[in-house]
Amino acid sequence: MADPRASTTTPAWRTVDVVVAAVIAVAFGVVFWAWNALWAATAPAFTALPAAQYLISGVWLIPAVLGGFVIRKPGAALFCELLAAIVSALIGSQWGLDTVVSGIVQGAGAEIVFLLFRYGTWTLPVAALAGIASAAAAWVHDMIVYYPDLGAGGWAVFVPFYLVSAAVIAGIGSYYLTRSLAQTGVLAQFPSGRTQSRI
Repeated sequence: MADPRASTTTPAWRTVDVVVAAVIAVAFGVVFWAWNALWAATAPAFTALPAAQYLISGVWLIPAVLGGFVIRKPGAALFCELLAAIVSALIGSQWGLDTVVSGIVQGAGAEIVFLLFRYGTWTLPVAALAGIASAAAAWVHDMIVYYPDLGAGGWAVFVPFYLVSAAVIAGIGSYYLTRSLAQTGVLAQFPSGRTQSRI
């Protein structure tokens, strides 16, 4: 019997792929807007160790991992993360147009992992790794853009907070969210809807 955690998909996008990816992205674009406000509101609580605030940063990476796991097509992670970032920027983001740059970087990080597994392995470790890769890309971007004066030693302090949040919230969270969606039947037209419920 074939491993239900692996699936072969064709690279061509269907109309339903585009529509569902857009729905995921727009929904999380709104979530991003709310999360941006939460981030600003909680910043004073992390004055002693600003890096620790990145324990909640994984929410911004969810569309990349979730989009990849649901759509299972080349470009899905990047599409979902980028469109979510665009929606967030249009609604209003304190980071302005750099929000879109972050979307590209974060989506590309997860996309690389799915590419390495040839868009055919959809296990919990792959989800966690995709989240971590997205966070690693975000870390490089953020350190250069927002913390250039800290230097390598200061940047290193941020690493564990980025990676833990990404692995747990974006990676593991997206994996189980995909399973939950599959069990409702809304992903019946996707390989993710036919395999996730059996994992």
